[in-house]
Amino acid sequence: MFSNITSAPAKQSVSETINVLSGRLSSATLLEDRRAAILGLRSFAKEYPASVASGALRSLIGSLSKDGEDVDTVKVVLETLLMLFSPNQDSPEASEEIALWLADEFTQRQENVTLLLDFLETADFYSRLYSLQLLLAILSARTERTEICVFTAPLGISRLVAVLDDRRDAVRNEALTLLTYLTPSSPDIQKLVAFSNVFKRVFDIITAEGGLSEGDRIVEDCLILLANLMRLNPSNQSLFREEGYIPYIAKLLESTYHSDKGEDEIAHWAQEQGNRNIYALIAVIRLFLVPGAVGTSQNQAAFWKHGVLYHALQLAFTHHAEMSIRAEALTTCADIIRGNSKLQETFAQLQVPSVLETPPAADGQSGKANGVSAVYVIDGLLDLTLSVPTTQAFDLRLAACQCIKAYFFNHPDVRLHILRRAIDGHASGVDETANVLTTLLRPSDDSAPMDPYRHWFAAVITFHLVFDSAEAKALVMSVTEGDAESGEEVVTSIQTITAHLVSGLARVEDDRVSVGYLMLLIGWLFEDMDGVNDFLGEGSNIQALAQEVVKHNPSSVLVQGLCAMILGVVYEFSTKDSPLPRSTLHSVLTSRMGRDKYVDSLSKLRSHPFMRDFEVTPQKSDGSGNQPDVYFDATFVDFFKDNYSRIVRAIDRDPGMEISVMTNGVQKGISRDMVDSLRSQVDEKERALQAALVDMASLEGKFGQEQADHRRTKEVSAADLARIKSVNEAIQRNHEEESKKIAAQQRAKEEAYQKQLDAAREEAKIAAKAIHDEHGAKEAELQRQLDYVRKTTEAEVVRAQRRSEAEKADLRATISRLEVDLMKANKAKAEELHTAQEEFAAKLSAEQSKSKSADERRAKLEKQLSQKDKDLEESRTQLEEKEEQKSATQAELDDLLMVFGDLEEKVDKYKKRLVELGETVSDGEDNDDDDEDAEEDDVD
Repeated sequence: MFSNITSAPAKQSVSETINVLSGRLSSATLLEDRRAAILGLRSFAKEYPASVASGALRSLIGSLSKDGEDVDTVKVVLETLLMLFSPNQDSPEASEEIALWLADEFTQRQENVTLLLDFLETADFYSRLYSLQLLLAILSARTERTEICVFTAPLGISRLVAVLDDRRDAVRNEALTLLTYLTPSSPDIQKLVAFSNVFKRVFDIITAEGGLSEGDRIVEDCLILLANLMRLNPSNQSLFREEGYIPYIAKLLESTYHSDKGEDEIAHWAQEQGNRNIYALIAVIRLFLVPGAVGTSQNQAAFWKHGVLYHALQLAFTHHAEMSIRAEALTTCADIIRGNSKLQETFAQLQVPSVLETPPAADGQSGKANGVSAVYVIDGLLDLTLSVPTTQAFDLRLAACQCIKAYFFNHPDVRLHILRRAIDGHASGVDETANVLTTLLRPSDDSAPMDPYRHWFAAVITFHLVFDSAEAKALVMSVTEGDAESGEEVVTSIQTITAHLVSGLARVEDDRVSVGYLMLLIGWLFEDMDGVNDFLGEGSNIQALAQEVVKHNPSSVLVQGLCAMILGVVYEFSTKDSPLPRSTLHSVLTSRMGRDKYVDSLSKLRSHPFMRDFEVTPQKSDGSGNQPDVYFDATFVDFFKDNYSRIVRAIDRDPGMEISVMTNGVQKGISRDMVDSLRSQVDEKERALQAALVDMASLEGKFGQEQADHRRTKEVSAADLARIKSVNEAIQRNHEEESKKIAAQQRAKEEAYQKQLDAAREEAKIAAKAIHDEHGAKEAELQRQLDYVRKTTEAEVVRAQRRSEAEKADLRATISRLEVDLMKANKAKAEELHTAQEEFAAKLSAEQSKSKSADERRAKLEKQLSQKDKDLEESRTQLEEKEEQKSATQAELDDLLMVFGDLEEKVDKYKKRLVELGETVSDGEDNDDDDEDAEEDDVD
């Protein structure tokens, strides 16, 4: 009876179910069927991400394109894709490779990423939110590919930035997070985001969230996005500055210390988030102030103009702000004024609350900042650096020290001003607590153990004041201790500081104090021979420092290395004339310390982590309450590493070779023995010069006597010259009269010569005219004969062979006759010219014998004869032209002869052809057939 009961279907496995759902999704035609398949796949996505992704990923992505208008389907698909990116960690198929595979599927096809960006333009909450989350997941897996896809997508960046205007916090925050992760490394994306009006949107979000103090994590994310856009991007910084967003930063910074709520009214977590927001804002400001970057000076001027520097100072000196934030604010102030001379000069005029007073509960008095007396900023910074002994305030003190150094950085006038002010204050005894020189020269014995950084900061500031400035070094070296009028010993500032250093080493004080003194002395004495001589004025200092180097104390490697370095610097720049001569100093160093110990101490200092890793080690307090491990200044570390090799080799340099200065980076030395030798040579030369001067004086006396004798001789010569001149004038007058007579005679002769020359010229003209006429007649005759020949040649061309010999004879006769005529004409002309020249030469010879004074006239006559020759040459030229015409006629006759020759050749050819054809040709027929042969040739 139970035979018809159907058995239960077999249980379907997970993989089979996923395959069925995947097939249904790809093949279903109805939207409801596809949505049902997607819902089924979503239920497996968390536990079986690999199976779902391998079977249905492309179908899911295709469904976004196919069913994009259906909000519910899009929501389910996006949820499924997000589950694939974040499966359960205890799933057997969970793997990091799945996210990479999914991201590759999206980024390898541009349209997939563009499809997700298209959903940002819809108004649906889930479509926007899930699309942003999916893009963020893809970006986390494949950052570079996703950046390229978003950048190249049509309006991709603009649509992402526009989502920041969404009033729904979840969507807006997700867009902000995506932009934050999208912008850290791509300058092109940074520029596109900046030019999409993102700055206004970011500040609107910060304002809407309650500003820095009341804003939550979203405010910090906004500032992180700004930091990404500004980091090493001058274009975005310029856009931010030119569009007027600096006042927004100033307003936010002002709100950090103008708060209506007390600290007790704000929750602890809110205070922490507010501090994080302030810290992020300060970090954004510092991105505008990178030293040496493009636009830094413009950014500094803009921050000053809009009060950012002032508000940062007020924040730094506000008592209720955290120390780390105050320190960052002071560091920002240092960055704003560093290297900008105009801002450095006006910076000192600002006022800040005093750090030596605590703010009262309520104070409305005028002339006070936050209820605390206001002081000028430099005084406030010095008080903060030197007079706040707490360990918790170390970062703030270090930042204040940085701000003071930035105040006179690369500004010699400000440096000397602050140095003179310190010297005057030290001399007058006013403001001892805030005076670096007083702190160094008159330290209190009880301050070093409690606050070693007081002396360290004073030494660092003084080091920067005197470093690489000869004028500043000389100014500080003029400061002395002790009153000579009262019988006290006067001690220079270098000796005073060295004495404090030696006594501190003897008392085994904190190494930070000794390191500060040593840094100052090394930077001061380097390349300062006057300072080195002052230092060597107290010989016991060398003994004490050398003893410290050889002391067996592994815990003071820094002090021992710096002691060795200062000894090397002193020896490097000592001289033979130093209080402790260079040779003696070298023997003391080698005997008391030894070369090996000297080099070893410097090597250990160079390899010590505090020196070796200075650039990568944070120079700040660790928050443990102990003294921080900050021993060196950054400038001194660079100085030490740059000159380490030189100082190590200093002890090997010969004592006779002194170091002068560094010229163009080249170290130059000089031997003192050579200098002494040269000095003795100079003395000898001086004595020789004095002897030469004495000899020269005697020679000058002799020379004066000779000059007097010469003057008398000159006067006698002048009298003789006057007498000779008068005689010469009389002779000159007689000569002029004779010259006039000769000139009259010469003019008469010239007139006679001129008449003769005119007659000769007329005769030459007549002869030339006769020759020309005769030549013209002959030319006409030749032309007529030529015309006759041409006419005869044309008329008898048919009978050319018969008359060729006769014509040739006639032509030759004609040519011979013409040549004879031409030769006769040339000969007659030449004879006439020769006769005229002989007559003229005879006349000139006769005239030459008459008077020697007619030479000039003869030259003129010769010039006239030359002109006559030129005229005759022109006549010859005309004759040559006629001869050329005759040559042309001869050429035409030669052409006719060539024609006749050609005719004869043709006749011979025709005779040979007739002979070849068997015809008999007699000599008598040659002349009869010439005409016919010519006609046949013409026909051919």
